[in-house]
Amino acid sequence: MNTTPIHPKLAEITERIIERSRPTREKYLAKIRSAKQMGRLERNQLGCSNLAHGYASMPKSIKIEMLQETVPNLGIITAYNDMVSAHQPFKDFPDQIKDEAQKNGATAQVAGGTPAMCDGITQGYAGMELSLFSRDVIAMSTAIGLSHQMFDGSLFMGVCDKIVPGLMIGALSFGHIPGIFVPAGPMSSGIGNKEKARTRQLFAEGKVGRDELLKSEMGSYHSPGTCTFYGTANSNQMMMEMMGVHLPAAAFVHPYTDLREALTRYAAGHLARGIKNGTIKPLGEMLTEKSFINALIGLMATGGSTNHTMHLVAMARAAGVILNWDDFDEISSIIPLLIRVYPNGKADVNHFTAAGGLPFVIRELLDAGLLHDDVDTVVGHGMRHYTKEPFLIDGKLEWREAPETSGNDDILRKADNPFSPDGGLRLMKGNIGRGVIKVSAVREGCRIIEAPAIVFNDQREVLAAFERGELERDFVCVVRYQGPRANGMPELHKLTPPLGILQDRGFKVALLTDGRMSGASGKVPASIHMTPEALMGGNIAKIRTGDLIRFDSVSGELNVLIDEAEWNAREVERIDLSANQQGCGRELFAGFRSMTSSAETGAMSFGGEFA
Repeated sequence: MNTTPIHPKLAEITERIIERSRPTREKYLAKIRSAKQMGRLERNQLGCSNLAHGYASMPKSIKIEMLQETVPNLGIITAYNDMVSAHQPFKDFPDQIKDEAQKNGATAQVAGGTPAMCDGITQGYAGMELSLFSRDVIAMSTAIGLSHQMFDGSLFMGVCDKIVPGLMIGALSFGHIPGIFVPAGPMSSGIGNKEKARTRQLFAEGKVGRDELLKSEMGSYHSPGTCTFYGTANSNQMMMEMMGVHLPAAAFVHPYTDLREALTRYAAGHLARGIKNGTIKPLGEMLTEKSFINALIGLMATGGSTNHTMHLVAMARAAGVILNWDDFDEISSIIPLLIRVYPNGKADVNHFTAAGGLPFVIRELLDAGLLHDDVDTVVGHGMRHYTKEPFLIDGKLEWREAPETSGNDDILRKADNPFSPDGGLRLMKGNIGRGVIKVSAVREGCRIIEAPAIVFNDQREVLAAFERGELERDFVCVVRYQGPRANGMPELHKLTPPLGILQDRGFKVALLTDGRMSGASGKVPASIHMTPEALMGGNIAKIRTGDLIRFDSVSGELNVLIDEAEWNAREVERIDLSANQQGCGRELFAGFRSMTSSAETGAMSFGGEFA
């Protein structure tokens, strides 16, 4: 076993995060430790009438078990629905978990459900303005399910963009009990990502019709399971492995396979046994500063979603750990990029898994001193547990070491031969504010742009200007008033095809916004999540059409090239946002918009200690 010492820069950053987090982490640990039942089962604190309500719907045989004070009860929080392909497989999981819990001397109940919306469905429409805040609804739903205090451990079933971060935030509010996250897996591979992107671009150019576009999209998103490109959903699954809350290599096993069911059942039995024999730690104690740093490292090594510059920050804060974008930038600078999966390459997550997958990546990082091994996980101490992948041999699970060599160097590489020496995430800063950019999919010649701004207040205005032929030039596309307080911070994916077309025509273009683009952003350089946002007086609202902007994603410089005195004297431009506040449920989220913190502090709308 390799015992490479931790990289000195990583050690320095880690110590800084630990020191910065010390007051809030100590407060969090004191809170969850005060909630422990001191060796008693969680439900044993409840009165007889309370318990009777909790037992009422259970079959008689289960009630008999639940009346025994030594039998743990597992709570299931599920994000099942059959509209979202990634969550449809969860339908059968509760029955599998209950059956396996009984075999291991425990009981299990569905504690509650959470919503699970799909950004792919709401993309470009009003519903997308509820998407970011659905994470906070999910966190609260999780807390409501666990608030019955009937459960000695929990299993959390979710996959996609806001769902896993919401489940984690809610789970950490009950961090005094153990928990395991149970994934559903990706759909099988459909048409190639390059072909899909080509059809989208041809449609944007008016060269193919809607029938051809729909045929292409349905050939890509075609069955139960997670979308196979490497966006926020699959980045979630990677992070749960890196944080040690999945079973090892559970993330990318297909739904409706014997191996998937075996992993789900094993998770339930493992949690039941761990509670009974005291070998599994409470979730809030298990996840330390180093656990969240490992997730951040995983984002950089795999070119993961920029959404996690908010979601990972929010999850960490729920455990009293304070991360900021300087941490992301500095860790990115020392972590090599080890995988190429769409939008950073042609392959999908199934190809990545076949080439060696996350166990290969984790072993490479550990052997290079670029990942913390001294962490607790749901399967024991140390990330070495996660360098193995599961096999179902004669109906029994066993884990074997990942292959020594990559199955395809175009998809997955060793740490001494990376696709890039860094993780491709940059902090962008200057007189406009602070933002983030993922440059791993941006060509070298497109990473520095100096061009006039064209200012828009809505992505539909950009699309209309493109259709009118007004954008055939070098320019920086400024789309403002898209932050969490303004309109819930929708993703702006509809901008990718037209801006990509302009780039292909030889124009230098870049995007600057206080909105989101996520892990599906690609070849067009985009400084996103600009903070402070326009509605909070951010300088992005000072920019006027024609202002010359220096956009340098190599150095991280992002400035309006204007006399400093003139810039400081310029007023922010206010706009009417009333159209974003009504319809499609948006009126119900006025409180969320009014309370949310900045993107860099997690865009959290809970108030109180999260404000």
